[in-house]
Amino acid sequence: MAAIARFHLLQPSPLLQPSAILSKFHRASPFFISSTNINRGCGRTLSTIPPFRCNSENGSSTESSRSIVNDLLDYLNESWTQFHATAEAKRQLLDAGFHLLNENEEWDLKPGGRYFFTRNMSSLVAFAIGEKYSIGNGFHVIAAHTDSPCLKLKPKSASSKSGYLLVNVQTYGGGLWHTWFDRDLSVAGRVIVRAEDGSFSHKLVKIKRPLLRVPTLAIHLNRTVNTDGFKPNLETQLIPLLATETDKTSSEPNEKSSASSKDPHHQLLMQILSDELGCEVKDIASMELNVCDTQPSCLGGANDEFIFSGRLDNLASSFCALRALVDACASPEDLADEHAIRMIALFDNEEVGSDSYQGASAPTMFEAMRRIISCLGQQSVGECGFARAIRHSFLGTLSVAGAYIFFLINLNTI
Repeated sequence: MAAIARFHLLQPSPLLQPSAILSKFHRASPFFISSTNINRGCGRTLSTIPPFRCNSENGSSTESSRSIVNDLLDYLNESWTQFHATAEAKRQLLDAGFHLLNENEEWDLKPGGRYFFTRNMSSLVAFAIGEKYSIGNGFHVIAAHTDSPCLKLKPKSASSKSGYLLVNVQTYGGGLWHTWFDRDLSVAGRVIVRAEDGSFSHKLVKIKRPLLRVPTLAIHLNRTVNTDGFKPNLETQLIPLLATETDKTSSEPNEKSSASSKDPHHQLLMQILSDELGCEVKDIASMELNVCDTQPSCLGGANDEFIFSGRLDNLASSFCALRALVDACASPEDLADEHAIRMIALFDNEEVGSDSYQGASAPTMFEAMRRIISCLGQQSVGECGFARAIRHSFLGTLSVAGAYIFFLINLNTI
């Protein structure tokens, strides 16, 4: 498949030069277009990397590509939700020597340093400061998002019908919802747990075994499905099946049944979650859970040239941005001659408009830029310093939906 590249450099500054972070992208994915094409006016390029099992004169390049893809598969399999994707990115950055910052505390930044912070446990901003950075120099930014279309448990998910326990869900983002039928599904996400001292903590949970299923009707009960198409009602038919009602449940006294019906979630599901978290059911104060496909991401095709996976939009982009930043400043020498600040921003809630505290519409990235400039200035930096930095900056938004689409814009036009 042809990769699509659209490069928009609007009113470029003469000081605007492609950062080393972009030079790493040609290694980060077999489908990506090298940034060297930016100045060549190239509009469309086919991938020239051979399938992994084909013979290649450049053996080291093939091995490097295989390693990158395997790392991508590991990232996909860890990142069932936006919370897990951010946690995995955090782990990789810490392993690479980046320092974790807190937005609520003072920042002590130095040229040559590498830093990052998270917001809502679902978005992340990481940056590396060039040794030769001076106030007014630009930011070279790659942006992507951590969320993907999925089903989410409703605040009151417990329901039952005809002797079966069902889980009410709502659609999130623009998904192909008919593909969620007849799959081995489970749940993952974030849970707020109450401690013995009354404090609360956020914990991630992932139930790896199949728990749920959205079954389709047999052809005998839907004779026209092959001629009229499969058009499920998302409110009445897209409801995962959890379990059968036991005799004990059905024979409970009315008083207990009435109390149980007030529980927002099935006690059976809550017990599974508490067992996984190592806490009591009563200690689970709240939760935000996604329905996830348990089938792992893997390579496919006769030559292992395809990636079979869900959530490629946009975890593949998040991984490429993360890997490019880490590889672009793996050693101190990588930042020795850098005049700019290399940055990635992984946002949440892109699938539903980005209008949230952790979404791209929030001023998270620009607030970080102001703080970075202020810290490095070692004194109060006026609006002029920030304005000059924006003038010398660019932002690349990376998305994947069948092919990579890479947009470069001058931050001065936002």
